[in-house]
Amino acid sequence: MSLERPEPDTTVVSVRFEHRENALGVGTPEPRLSWQVRTDDPAWQQTAYEMELDGATVVRVGSAEQILVPWPFESLPPRSRASVRIRVASGGRWSEWSAPATVETGLLHPADWSARFITPRDHGALDAPAPELVRTVTLRAEVASARLYATAHGVYTASLNGIRIGDEVLAPGWTSYRHRLRYQTHDVTALLAKGDNTLTVLLGNGWYRGRLGWWGARARYGDRLALLAQLEVRYADGSVETFGTDEQWRARDTGILADDLYQGQRTDLRFTPGEATGAVEVLPDVDADPARLVAPEGPPVRVTEVLPALKVWQSPSGRTLADFGQNVVGWVRLRVRGATDGREVTVRHAEVLEDGELCTRPLRTADATDTYLLAEAAESVVEPSFTFHGFRYAEISGVPDLTAEDLHAVVVGTDLRRTGWFSCSDPDLEQFHENVVRGARGNFLDVPTDCPQRDERLGWTGDIQVFSPTAAFLFDTAGFLSSWLADLAADQHPDGAVPWVIPDILDDPAPTAAAWGDAAPVVPWVLYERYADLGLLRRQFASARAWVDKAASLTTDGVWAGGFQFGDWLDPTAPPDDPFAARTPTDVVATACLIRCADVVARTAGVLGRTQEEARYSALAARTREAFARAFVTPAGRIVGDSPTAYAMALQWELVSLPEQRETAGRRLADLVRTNGFRIATGFVGTPLMTDALTTAGRPDLAHRLLLEKGCPSWLYPVTMGATTVWERWDSMLPDGTVNPGRMTSFNHYALGAVADWMHRTVAGLAPAAPGYRELTVRPLPHRSLTHATAAHLTPYGEASVCWRREAGRFHLDVVVPVGTRATVHLPGSAQPPVTVAHGTHTWTTDDPCPDPAPSEVVSVRDLMDEPGLWGRTADALTRHGMGDDSAQLARRLAPFLDVPARELPALLNRVLFEDGGAGATAALETLLSGTTD
Repeated sequence: MSLERPEPDTTVVSVRFEHRENALGVGTPEPRLSWQVRTDDPAWQQTAYEMELDGATVVRVGSAEQILVPWPFESLPPRSRASVRIRVASGGRWSEWSAPATVETGLLHPADWSARFITPRDHGALDAPAPELVRTVTLRAEVASARLYATAHGVYTASLNGIRIGDEVLAPGWTSYRHRLRYQTHDVTALLAKGDNTLTVLLGNGWYRGRLGWWGARARYGDRLALLAQLEVRYADGSVETFGTDEQWRARDTGILADDLYQGQRTDLRFTPGEATGAVEVLPDVDADPARLVAPEGPPVRVTEVLPALKVWQSPSGRTLADFGQNVVGWVRLRVRGATDGREVTVRHAEVLEDGELCTRPLRTADATDTYLLAEAAESVVEPSFTFHGFRYAEISGVPDLTAEDLHAVVVGTDLRRTGWFSCSDPDLEQFHENVVRGARGNFLDVPTDCPQRDERLGWTGDIQVFSPTAAFLFDTAGFLSSWLADLAADQHPDGAVPWVIPDILDDPAPTAAAWGDAAPVVPWVLYERYADLGLLRRQFASARAWVDKAASLTTDGVWAGGFQFGDWLDPTAPPDDPFAARTPTDVVATACLIRCADVVARTAGVLGRTQEEARYSALAARTREAFARAFVTPAGRIVGDSPTAYAMALQWELVSLPEQRETAGRRLADLVRTNGFRIATGFVGTPLMTDALTTAGRPDLAHRLLLEKGCPSWLYPVTMGATTVWERWDSMLPDGTVNPGRMTSFNHYALGAVADWMHRTVAGLAPAAPGYRELTVRPLPHRSLTHATAAHLTPYGEASVCWRREAGRFHLDVVVPVGTRATVHLPGSAQPPVTVAHGTHTWTTDDPCPDPAPSEVVSVRDLMDEPGLWGRTADALTRHGMGDDSAQLARRLAPFLDVPARELPALLNRVLFEDGGAGATAALETLLSGTTD
């Protein structure tokens, strides 16, 4: 044991194993450790650490690393519980020891399972009531500790002696079941007693046997529900007794008459279960290979919030509606008073209203309906357990005199730790950010789904590929997305093709779509940047490389042309019935994505020390860039398609290398933004790039204009329409309050919220500069439209934050840097070079970088459009005089005239419109340009 005197002001906190806060049942014998350091010493720099195992063995390591450091002891056997304490040194100064942190391994090998998968023989058929499996366990002595290891084909809820085990919802969750099936580890010590104990497990259809996909198929993975459970009891004398699922278990029906994730749940509350007498069968090994079993890498699905109803009222047709105030995912908990035997209660769910009624058309074939047959009781509280819905509104029938106090929305989702926050002086922008957070909460339900309400709810690869940087800021997604990536690799085709959804239920024979398959290299790289998980990068490298090799094999003369592509999906110009119809040619998108992915794989190989592969993929990226330039770029820098997405990709992914071509791309992108009236003109591929690309082009002012626009389509338009989550389409709801007529219309889709990452990194100014935020870049780019902005993030090292405000001609910047990191701070508008600071709180005050602009001469139409206030007044004046319907239409009409004198606008528009009636418009414009009001 070391005898150095500890530093009283330095402590080690937040010790974690792998990516889990609750380290019960980890799936590795050598769990990596992470910790944070708190100190008042501004000069503190970790130079070494010590780990103590079980109060005895101590290992010292000379290292500054504190994130996912290797396990330094002997490998832990299965079912092992270990206690670890950590202390750290800066030179010869040592911290106090941390509080003990415990880790317990799960069942690590197939041979650790003595239990077998069992299925009811005469209960639980596809359309029969949900079955319950029962076993009486007789214990011969007092229990010292007990663990239940369990999983299912389907979903399960377990109880011991009538008390529910754990708080997981829809366990074991959804994975690529044929390759990977999670099991859960439960500490059930407190639920057992000497003598007889009754273990019951209720089974539901879940993803395994319920409906999956819009074509109505059921039982994709099998038509029989099954349970695997192993109860291991350790007595006070050290002996162990194991009770596993086998033929001794019995089955019975329950009052859950039907359950489905899409359709909902039907429950008969009058049902009283009898004695379990039904036989069970052991599944053959071919259907129940224990080699598939894996421990969880992230948190489970849980109830994360319970919201009261805000309002109950009668619709125009006389139906009872309830509003929960926000779009959520989960179900309705309903209190019924004075229930009579057999009365039926029905709860229907939807995200929006139309014409004052519940609008269920966007659900397509998903019924999203829960029903209850009541037993006679003075008061009953009813809710489902084996379904979930996406909704803000509910329609309830069968309950007279319903009040808001009788209703709650039970919100469920993967219980991710919140790690990121943003605020600013614009309430609508703050609401938009909150909508992004809610959208991620609702769609991160065991897998990163596209939407939580209709007959889909699938893990679309393209959505999470673009959203993963935002997700990793807002929530601790390390274990959640690591597990999903393991499924991606498992479902990936032998030739490297990546399915469009993971877990794959579409079974397309050749799922090679750029931007969607890009999840294979991009998401692991994002997680490496945000969490410094080199192990994940190494594990996923073969998958990432295989996707790039597959995409490269589809090129001709270096260009990826032809074949099926989603392209710039849901470009706002695409008609409701044709979301593929984007302005950017799919060949341009596909070839650009290949360049980007080859670059990512080359960087990954470099980090992993695989120099030959780094050179190979760097060369592939270079060759493809040359091919892209030959096929799609003019010598002057124009790109085929002439779309914002094309230029945004070119700037952000360095598709054009000549300085004059990059300058042209930047200018053209800015002009396209102007002439679209600062409305969005991009789909899934281009939207996450737009604000960054404008910033790269030296026009962050236009990026702010684009972000803060409220006309349709824009990020803030849904906010003006009362949205509480991000929509799938820019116009999921039309300005008149009707729902978009397309069959694919969701009001809870996170992909288009990916711009929040730019808000964190650039509006507020907090960005990672090294893996895991070991180094930070603080570089806010304020705009005069905002007076303050703040971003805070719980990095692996601790909380980092940036807070700035503009006040009385001064700019105030406060930066918090966690211990173990450093930050490079760029003061906006200052000639002062960047400064690097260590951990602690730092403050600067400089001149306001964006004071009120001095009057300047407006020469060209472009100059006019770059002045927000003047352009707004001009557009209002011109539309009042019949020159356009709104500012966006007017801007589009002005596209050919950006370089002409602004005073010639009315005459130009007269010619464009084949009219001669612009005298009033001319006078109005002259007045505006002379500095007076109209």
